[in-house]
Amino acid sequence: MASLNVGNLGDYLREQRRNAQLSLRQLADAAGVSNPYLSQIERGLRKPSAEVLQQVAKALRISAETLYVRAGILDAERDRDEVETRAVILADPTLTEGQKQALLQIYESFRRENGIGSDDGRADGTGLGAHGGDVDPQQSAG
Repeated sequence: MASLNVGNLGDYLREQRRNAQLSLRQLADAAGVSNPYLSQIERGLRKPSAEVLQQVAKALRISAETLYVRAGILDAERDRDEVETRAVILADPTLTEGQKQALLQIYESFRRENGIGSDDGRADGTGLGAHGGDVDPQQSAG
């Protein structure tokens, strides 16, 4: 399998995992991904989705934005404000996961309405996560 241009990401992930004193298996379990898949990411053989990067970042207790930039998902300067807004929503401990996803959907819909829609190709409209399209904001509000 040919190496993708994500070696920098893999090297960075390996370094962060070692700094956290986690084995590959421990990180894979904490992030909810398979051990072989995480190994392939670290070796630069696979390019993970934003959702996987978010899960890995959470498990490592590091910024998902840093992983997005290293993976080429985000342009560091252009997308910083959007990522910071998303990070604040995702980090709010007073919101349920459903409420967070609902807020991200609303945020993205306003951005699209204003001609600044997400260009990351995700169909869920959140730019992060796979469950954005499954959330009913009315149900999440309480």
